[in-house]
Amino acid sequence: MSGHSKWHNIQAKKGKNDAKKGKIFTKIGRELILAARDGGSNPDTNSKLKDVIAKAKAANMPGDTIERAIKKGSGELEGITYEEIIYEGYAPGGVAVMVKFLTDNRNRSAASARHIFDKYGGNLGASGCVSYMFQRKGQIVIERTDDIDEDELMMQALEAGAEDFNAEEEAFEILTDPLDFSTIREELEKLGYSFLEADVTMIPDVMASVDMETAPQTQKLLDMIEDDDDVQDVYHNAEFPDEWEG
Repeated sequence: MSGHSKWHNIQAKKGKNDAKKGKIFTKIGRELILAARDGGSNPDTNSKLKDVIAKAKAANMPGDTIERAIKKGSGELEGITYEEIIYEGYAPGGVAVMVKFLTDNRNRSAASARHIFDKYGGNLGASGCVSYMFQRKGQIVIERTDDIDEDELMMQALEAGAEDFNAEEEAFEILTDPLDFSTIREELEKLGYSFLEADVTMIPDVMASVDMETAPQTQKLLDMIEDDDDVQDVYHNAEFPDEWEG
């Protein structure tokens, strides 16, 4: 198993920021719209939609809100047409950053990305400039509680087909091949586990250590990107010092 889980540095702060801003339902709603648009409104025949519905339920998204977003995606209700755009670049400290926009205005998103990177000491690069540093993986995060046996969970995850298992102080991280993600998530769900995170994401191969002097500027750039209404996900390889509170 991997010696270091990247979830603590990457996903925990992302989840905290989403909750703080109250934007998580908006973001998941856009994912539902896109999934239903691309694969249809039936989760039994649209595995991507099924995964996003599970993600929505894990975030306590109301059922009628989920249903409405799906209907917008399938064309049953009028809705905005979103497109996915990925921007890549570097934050201060040589941190690789990938930003996924779901937007109805490509020009607005491009200008916003350029402005944030320029203003906060980063560099927006060409497509592919940092994506080679990341791998697309299914990621399932389960909160560590007294009633979960670490060894049992690890064996169950690996038997279900997981590629990797990491034990953190506050949570367990399970990594999968993207094609196996839905099957493994459903298997663990059947076994009674609930998830802090369950999504297909981008995991960095190598982390970039950020020192205390650079950390505030790096964090500011990442926070400002997260604050953009059109930004769906931010992936980066920053490893902040243990004493950094952000």
